[in-house]
Amino acid sequence: MHMQKSDTDYQRPVMLASLIISFLMLGGKLYAYFITGSAAILSDALESVIHLVATGFAAFSLWYSTQPPDEKHPYGHGKIAYFSSGFEGGLIMIAALAIVYTAVVALIRGPELQSLGVGLWITGALACINLLLGLALVRTGKKHNSMVLVANGHHVFTDMWTSFGVIFGLFLVKVTDLVWLDPVVAIFLGINILWTSRALMKNAVSGLMEAADPSETAQIIQLLDEARENGVIGGFHQLRHRRINDQVFIEYHVTFPEEDTILVAHDKSHQVEDAIHRLFSIDSVVVTAHLEPATHSEAHKHWTPEPAIDPLSGDQP
Repeated sequence: MHMQKSDTDYQRPVMLASLIISFLMLGGKLYAYFITGSAAILSDALESVIHLVATGFAAFSLWYSTQPPDEKHPYGHGKIAYFSSGFEGGLIMIAALAIVYTAVVALIRGPELQSLGVGLWITGALACINLLLGLALVRTGKKHNSMVLVANGHHVFTDMWTSFGVIFGLFLVKVTDLVWLDPVVAIFLGINILWTSRALMKNAVSGLMEAADPSETAQIIQLLDEARENGVIGGFHQLRHRRINDQVFIEYHVTFPEEDTILVAHDKSHQVEDAIHRLFSIDSVVVTAHLEPATHSEAHKHWTPEPAIDPLSGDQP
């Protein structure tokens, strides 16, 4: 019997490749540093040390996030993806600061460079490998809604751009014989990497705080409004939703005319739930609807701030 592959089956090989290539990157960059003495290449190697640690944690997070819900974690283990993203962002920040520090020291002491041609070839080859790996990670992560893979892919891109920056700096040194350009380029690279760190940590905080995506909120409200206008439901209120990595949880109260039997109301509610499922491109969408008679909506007026109407409510005051 042919078994269809799950999202995890596609994600694991890419993450394993990322982990193996991380070791390759570190070894290659350290070798390039030892033969050139370049502060920029050393900065690139330091970033790879951080990347290796982050990739190891990302691999663990990918495995843990796919574990099924249990008694202690009834909503699953997906939130570790946000820890992974924040952890990776924090490590990138440490790497950026280490790069700047190393470059400043080299600038003060005066860099001594040698065998730049070999170092450029090694760094260039590693950068191209990272480009292909980063594209694979981000593409697979977006296709299968894996924040762990997307974050790791962006980290790989950071490593790649660092390498290309190093190549550019060393090329300038080779052409102009201005060796001080090597640590200056490293300083600019370190500052640039800080921006990637900021984005990853901001995304992690938003996920851990369960910030609602405004675009998803608007889509859900529009669908519920259409259901009300078409007479499928009487109204709705107390809409709440959150995304945990590759899962979406949606809760709301929905009202029906008192003459509707519970079977009729239940059938109408399922029509709305099915429509909500079709809004999202992921398989794991959990919708929890609380059914109420239309007159019961009066009990929820305390949710409506005065004098404005609750933006997550479809009922009129």
